[in-house]
Amino acid sequence: MANATPGNARYIALTTYRRDGRPVTTPVWSAPLGGKIYVVTGASTGKARRLRATSRVRFAACNASGRRILGDWREGTGRIVQDEARRSEALAALKRKYGWQLSLSMAIYRLRGLYQERVVLELTPSSEI
Repeated sequence: MANATPGNARYIALTTYRRDGRPVTTPVWSAPLGGKIYVVTGASTGKARRLRATSRVRFAACNASGRRILGDWREGTGRIVQDEARRSEALAALKRKYGWQLSLSMAIYRLRGLYQERVVLELTPSSEI
């Protein structure tokens, strides 16, 4: 999938920034919704903590390991979704895109006692996705 977009890619490389400005990039599942990109993760993960500190992000389509970038990098901002309706819409979009794989991952979250600790990240690109 040469030059894939974050909206249609199976994985995106999500870069969040430490307080000192150093970037940390992680491959994640994502789903587009209303011109934004949504990601689900644990509330205590590094990416969620870093987003609480600074909203600056960048992201690009990538392979499963995150080592091969498949499209252009996009700059933007990120935040943790607080609105329950938007959170539900984002989770539904992720479920449509990943189906049984997302269901399995959520079941593992439940078994590990982390299900209630999950958060939805909203990524807003600086330009059209």
